[in-house]
Amino acid sequence: MHLKIITHEKIVFDNEAEELVVNTTSGQIGVLKDHIPITTSLKIGITKAKVGDDYKHFATMGGVFQFKDNNAVILTDVCEESCDIDVSRAKAAKERAEARLAEANAEIDVKRAEAALARALARLQATLNK
Repeated sequence: MHLKIITHEKIVFDNEAEELVVNTTSGQIGVLKDHIPITTSLKIGITKAKVGDDYKHFATMGGVFQFKDNNAVILTDVCEESCDIDVSRAKAAKERAEARLAEANAEIDVKRAEAALARALARLQATLNK
């Protein structure tokens, strides 16, 4: 199958893949060649693609996934391949988000802090599989 991951800024990945695992808002799904057509929304998480004998891991920050005629497309605002992620920056972002959530201050934006934490965790999880 052909996989293309596209953000507003660039095409992150455009190549053949034998297997694909994505995190949809309904749960994780795996896709192989000749899968039935599907269009679904993605949540913040890891996208895993088997390319040859290796797996590529991407931190995908939500978006839309479509599969049809052995063409998989992910449209997302932000996507980073594991080799491009700055681990120390992701750890610092995780710590900041956890600190914000631990505050008993009604003025913080909880949803924003939770989203920041989810993004940091996705980045860190992607780097664990380099």
